[in-house]
Amino acid sequence: MTDVVSSYQDAPNRTITAGGVTFAYRDLGPRTGVPVVFLVHLAATLDNWDPRVVDGIAAKRRVITFDNRGVGGSTGKTSDTIQAMADDAVTFIRALGLEQVDLHGFSMGGMVAQVVAQDEPGLVRRLILTGTGPAGGEGIKNVTWLSHLDTLRGLSTLQDPKQFLFFTRTSGGKRAGKEFLARLKERKVDRDKTISLPSYAAQLKAIHRWGLEEPHDLSVVSQPTLIANGESDRMVPTANSRDLALRLPESELVIYPDAGHGGIFQYHDQFVGTALEFLDR
Repeated sequence: MTDVVSSYQDAPNRTITAGGVTFAYRDLGPRTGVPVVFLVHLAATLDNWDPRVVDGIAAKRRVITFDNRGVGGSTGKTSDTIQAMADDAVTFIRALGLEQVDLHGFSMGGMVAQVVAQDEPGLVRRLILTGTGPAGGEGIKNVTWLSHLDTLRGLSTLQDPKQFLFFTRTSGGKRAGKEFLARLKERKVDRDKTISLPSYAAQLKAIHRWGLEEPHDLSVVSQPTLIANGESDRMVPTANSRDLALRLPESELVIYPDAGHGGIFQYHDQFVGTALEFLDR
């Protein structure tokens, strides 16, 4: 690949086939250094990444985003365990010929990232875990009913459920949510397909199972890890970010004020700066 794309809005949709799955992905930023692979959240496709976060990281680092199996432009049946999603992530990364990557996992993607780091420690150089929590973490088993509740709230008020799930109900949180949702619509052409209801149900099952699992021994994760969240995360309670910081031996924690699950999107400028500094060490 010779053409370097600097804007997520302009990044072409690409595909690569491995392990019986054709993965849809986008690839942008400079070709030097260790690539950063983004692992996406519940119900998300390529178009659910905040372009300010992607472009901000891609100004200095190669960034690769991809659709999970059976979601968006990727083929196959959607996995209903975090472990299977982690296996797919490793398959995808290796198919690209990458020998080492940094991982940024948001929410469900952060759960996947933890498993990849445990299963394939040589593949992962550094971890960024945002809006996420450990196996068996506080309140994670409640994501299903919270998601259903806020979907109904969204329908009844003609708003995107992410306005409720990702952001606080303060004036600052409401404003940040509207700005984030507007940014997600900036790409006008070659947009990804939205997730199907069966795939969404499978992902909810995977997260529920993760919430019921016995805690993993995170002391084996030796990679330097940046953990970030809002102070008022309803989806994956903020206590889980603090728990991760205590249990991961090489970790640092950032908590954003007046912010919820989507704290890194509300504070995208600060997050990008912190993430780039962390990745460049």
